[in-house]
Amino acid sequence: MSTQAESSNAKSGFNALKWVFAVVLLIAATLGNRYAPDLLPQVPAWARILLLVVVGLSAAGVLVTTDQGRSFLKLLKEAQVEAKRVVWPGKDETWQTTLIVLAVVVVMSLVLWGLDTLFGWMISAVIG
Repeated sequence: MSTQAESSNAKSGFNALKWVFAVVLLIAATLGNRYAPDLLPQVPAWARILLLVVVGLSAAGVLVTTDQGRSFLKLLKEAQVEAKRVVWPGKDETWQTTLIVLAVVVVMSLVLWGLDTLFGWMISAVIG
């Protein structure tokens, strides 16, 4: 029982270390991109952008190896499976729904315009 708890703690600590490493990578990339033009003016912008992309992908790669990263990838795969199960409406149903929404918007805007006008007249009558 205690060996399982110890391995869980070690795994949790290793995950935390991965998160810290990824955050340090992202901070270093951000600061490097910010101060590189001042410190190294001969480095072209495309090289800085490429370095930012590489460091960002490296940080993402580190984060994918954590427990949370694996759970996130599993969630994405399950969402993709669910998206394939969706039955999308046909052209006729889409047009009917769109026209119903437009009709409701027009009717409600007329109702609100009428109420606003009525309340405006009432306030004008009271205020004088």
